[in-house]
Amino acid sequence: MNILITGANRGIGAALMTAAAERGDTAIGTTRSAGHDTLLRLDVRDPQSCAALAERLANTQIDLLVCNAGVYLEKGMPADNLTDTRLWADTFATNVTGVYLTAMAFLPHLKRSTAPKLAIISSQMGSSTRANGQSYIYRASKSAALNLGRNLAVDLKPHGIPVGIYHPGWVRTDMGTDAADVGTDESARGLLARFDVLSLDTTGCFEMWNGDPMPF
Repeated sequence: MNILITGANRGIGAALMTAAAERGDTAIGTTRSAGHDTLLRLDVRDPQSCAALAERLANTQIDLLVCNAGVYLEKGMPADNLTDTRLWADTFATNVTGVYLTAMAFLPHLKRSTAPKLAIISSQMGSSTRANGQSYIYRASKSAALNLGRNLAVDLKPHGIPVGIYHPGWVRTDMGTDAADVGTDESARGLLARFDVLSLDTTGCFEMWNGDPMPF
């Protein structure tokens, strides 16, 4: 299986790359930074960057697209002082618009697959049911990504492309901190197992890395 994973330079993205390669998949990873030895450059916020990589991979069939690139720019900031509109714009540009731009750019590649799938890494913090306060920008962006994924599931179903939205767990990464309760390797293996069983019957699902359903 050919898998394209955005934001693969660290954390969950890097762990997904490793886990996919270990089981024999061909994993193609991207990073926003230039000059990386093994990852391809992609700025998911930039339509031209998305188009350029799509053209570079024009002859590549993609069986699974994992929209993993994300940011948490207000981490540690007080919730009553998020008045810098750049934080809102930059977060939504990556966490929401970036998902859309990536999905649209690589839709032709997915359509060449006999069993295409689209996976969006969101968060339990995007759940409207689990509204626990704080982190307003990040929560709003992940909620929007969840909504985007649910609507993509409707529109891509006639094309035979199921869409799944996933919470990777509270993972020990730079974003999740060392206090988190799930390791990147465990999360990555669990997520790959969820991607494997994603189908048109379950399209639009919102699940944890271990398969537990998440409340919308």
